[in-house]
Amino acid sequence: MMAIRELKVCLLGDTGVGKSSIVCRFVQDTFDLNTLPTIGASFMTKTVSCGNELHKFLIWDTAGQERFHSLAPMYYRGSAAAVIVYDITNEDAQEYVKFINAIFVETSAKNAINVGELFERISQQIPPLDPSQHNNNGAFKVGRHKVQSGRRCC
Repeated sequence: MMAIRELKVCLLGDTGVGKSSIVCRFVQDTFDLNTLPTIGASFMTKTVSCGNELHKFLIWDTAGQERFHSLAPMYYRGSAAAVIVYDITNEDAQEYVKFINAIFVETSAKNAINVGELFERISQQIPPLDPSQHNNNGAFKVGRHKVQSGRRCC
């Protein structure tokens, strides 16, 4: 039996950039040109296979309007990933994504391009479950390894 991992994913970005469209394309394989703006946040799930595990994406689609920005931390807290959705013609957004060294996946919900691949990339970034690193509350431990320095004191 495959292990099921629940992965909270939060979509962030300005209003009108396509956050809801990406979620609907991924979960329902649909696109609606007349999607209404999200109020607060919406929630959808989808389970996909990833190696020997099933990843159940718990997807929070947040509102892009300025008046809801104070709510965003409530939705992305505890997330396995945050997806920053932006208009590719927005140079400031492109610079920000480069600055934070984010993984970049160009998508089109309208044309069904790379939406599944986006969530595949998220799955690939999640460390696999290892029984020795797993505790009974569903969390996993991140180990630290000492790195030998090439420098030595006199």
